[in-house]
Order: sequence, then C-alpha cells, then structure tokens
Amino acid sequence: MTDRQEYMERRWIALILLCFAQFIVVLDASIVNVALPSIGEALDFSQSNLAWVVNAYVLTFGGFLLLGGRLADLLGRRRVFISGLLLVAAASLAAGFASTEGQLIAARAAQGLGAAIISPSALSIVANTFSDGTERNKALGAWGAISGAAGAAGVLLGGILTDGPGWEWVLWINVPVALVVAALAPRLILESRSESATRHFDTAGAVSVTAGLSLLVYAIVDANDAGWGSTQTIGLLALSAALIAAFIAIELRSQAPLVPFRIFRLRTLTGANAVGLLVGGSLFSMFFFITLYMQQVLGYSPIEAGLSYLPLALMIIVASGVAAQLVTRVGFKPVLAIGMALIAAALLWFSQVSVDGGFLSDILGPSLLAAAGLGFAFVTTTIAAVSGVREQESGLASGLINTSQQIGGALGLAVLATIANSRTDDVLASASGARPDVTNALNEGFQAAFIGGAGIALLGLVLTLVLIRNRDSRAHVQLGARAQEQPANA
Repeated sequence: MTDRQEYMERRWIALILLCFAQFIVVLDASIVNVALPSIGEALDFSQSNLAWVVNAYVLTFGGFLLLGGRLADLLGRRRVFISGLLLVAAASLAAGFASTEGQLIAARAAQGLGAAIISPSALSIVANTFSDGTERNKALGAWGAISGAAGAAGVLLGGILTDGPGWEWVLWINVPVALVVAALAPRLILESRSESATRHFDTAGAVSVTAGLSLLVYAIVDANDAGWGSTQTIGLLALSAALIAAFIAIELRSQAPLVPFRIFRLRTLTGANAVGLLVGGSLFSMFFFITLYMQQVLGYSPIEAGLSYLPLALMIIVASGVAAQLVTRVGFKPVLAIGMALIAAALLWFSQVSVDGGFLSDILGPSLLAAAGLGFAFVTTTIAAVSGVREQESGLASGLINTSQQIGGALGLAVLATIANSRTDDVLASASGARPDVTNALNEGFQAAFIGGAGIALLGLVLTLVLIRNRDSRAHVQLGARAQEQPANA
C-alpha cells in the first residue's frame, strides 16, 4: 500500500473518530432532558433551578464557540480538539459525582466549554482533511447524520440509563468515549493550523464577543422565569448589544481580528448562517416539546419516550446520506430549500397532536418528515457555510455556523416556550371556576409552539431562496464533477 493510499484510508477512519466527538457534543445537550425529574429528586433541585442543568451547557457552548474556532486555527486544530475532549471527560465525571445543585450546574457549564472547543475544531479538521466537492459532501453528510441522530439518541439513551443504572450514567457515558477518541486522535489526525504571518488572539475581541454572546444566551434562556419585559431581561439584552457593538468596533480596527468581516462578503456563507440560526430555532425546540407531549399528555415513561425517537434517528441518518449525494448533483440551494419546506410541513403536522392520540397517529408520521428535513437542512447549511472558505479561516467558519445553530436553538426554545406557556395559561384561565383540564391545556400549548416553529422554518425557506446564491450552488456541482473526472491515482 502506497503512502497516499494509506493516507486516503486513514482519513476516513479519522472521520469516524471526529463524528464520535460530535456525537458527544450533541448528545450532552439532549441526554439529560428525560433524566431531569430524577436529577431534581436526587439533588433536591428547585423547579426553577432544574432548567439550568440544560441551560448551563447551552450558555457556555453558545458563548465560547467563536473563541474555540479561533484557538483551533492558531494553536493547532488537533491539539485544541484533544484538549476539549479531556475537558469534557473530566467535567462529565465530576457531574455524575455531583451532590449539590451548584456542583452539577458548574460541571455542566464546564461540559459546554469543552463542547465549544471540540465542535469547531472537529468541523475545521473535516473541512481541511476533505477537499471541497464530492468527498467533502460525503464527509459532511456523515457529520450531519451523526449530529442529527445524536439529538434523538440522547433522549433514547437518557430514558434507558435513567430507568436502568441511574441518572449518573447519563453523564458518565461520555467519559470512556471521550478518552478513547482523545487517545486515538494523534494516530489518525494530522495537525494543522493557520499559517498566517500574524498570530494574534485578539484578546479584546474574544472577551467582548464571548461575554456578549454569553449574556445574550443567558437573557434568552432565563427570560421565561424573569419575564420578557423584566428589568433583568431588558438590562441583559441591552448590555449584550453594547458588548457586541464594542466587538464590531474592535474588529474593524484590529489588524488580526477574531472575525474578519470580509468573510461575510461571501453571501452564501452569510445566508447559510442566517438559515442555520432558524434551523436551530425550529428543530431544537421540536425535540423538547415532543418529549413533553409524550410524557405529560400521553403518559409515556422515560424509556417509552426514548424508544419513540428511534425511527426519527434512523431517518436522519438515511436523509443525511441522501442529502450529501443530492448536493453533489444539484447543488446545496435546492436541497436546503426542500429541507426547510419539509421541516415546516412536519411542524404543522405536529400542531395537530391530540390528548387522546398515540404514537402511530400523532408522532410517527411527522417525526419521519421532520427527520428528513433535518437531514437535508443540517448537512446543506454546513456544506454552504464552509464552501469557498480559505484554509486559514476554516475554524472561524466552523465556529460561526455552530454559533448560529446554538444561538438559534436557545432563542427558538425561549420564544416557543413562552408561546406554549401563554396558551396553556389562557386555557386554564378560561375554565371560569370549573375544574381545569390541565392535560388539554398543556396539549393546546404544545400545538401553539409547533405552529410557531413552522413559522420559523418557513422564514428559513424564504431566506434560503433569497440569500443562498444560485451561482455558488452551481459552482459546487461543477467542482464535484471535476474532482470525479480526475484519475484515481492523480
């Protein structure tokens, strides 16, 4: 076997390793949902603080992604990737051994920080390992399949582990996986970094944008408790806006900015990030509300709710593979448009859930449709976001699309949860002294949230048609065709 053949074979094995790491990142965001009641009982959480088991992870993940991408570009993508894995392993171990609210929330925040380091560095490695075109589409198809399926698998594993060995294993499951991936990474992944002559971390820019994004996520996820019109929420949003404005001013004057704004001249990259924001806003909340509907309305146990996600997870894997093939043939714009249309249709279908429904009548059909849409949309937004980006800025591009999806997810969940809670409260208030039907009120709240999610997805479809350039989409097809025409031994 020649050195080139050995390299060609090894990099696909490396992709499997990188996908395992991304699986951990996405899994951590969803696996605790089903375990929350057990965690709350074991550690004597207050109802308001229990949400921070999820929010602490989202907060640090969304806030530090851009910095994680910058660190990967400058310090070495493999080195930063391994450091993130070790941090996640240590934080997961600590989280499982937590005996108080504060300990668990702090450990979950550390998990999110590790994820913010892993995700952009891993995606940047994928973008630099596989050349733009057919082979990168295949690699990102696998990446998208794992990312999408991990959200559903998290609920499934969360149910099994919570009902089985206990909620601690929901957190400990990451430890051996992260350590194995970190041990194998030096053998399978080549080190790479930006070769730019100017190696500057842009500390002022990093601090301002990380603080601004963290405050934005915090304000959003806590708005349901504090109130959208409260002094806290308005004050935090204003402070976040001021920090982000300061970041923009710093970047415009910096010789080596954290985010060179010239990258946004790539209209397709800008469009992909805008659509990625809306994909996160519509779909992340979908998992949340489906889980609540199954447990609070249909009365499913944690393991029953988890098993109900299995068809959805399998469909995501299939759809992501199909999307990767279609992008090579027709370009990313039409595939992304189809994906957003499928997501909108699935959420409208979900808005018909009923109190006396069931898995076959209310969950299976729209779940499969949503999974197909997620596979199409997630893969294509990722491909579009890193296409045509220079090697030294691949970490930045990877951090941007991850940030868009995470911020979109936090914002979408906060807004749609407000819609659901408002509708539920209105139904309960209209009972007029009669004994309120809480189950029906909850169901109507979930219906309203799904309609809101469909609206977000439809906006994503519009932005796809307006912002994603046809010329870039066609050029991607031509690039793939030229790559296929090259001799295999070239």
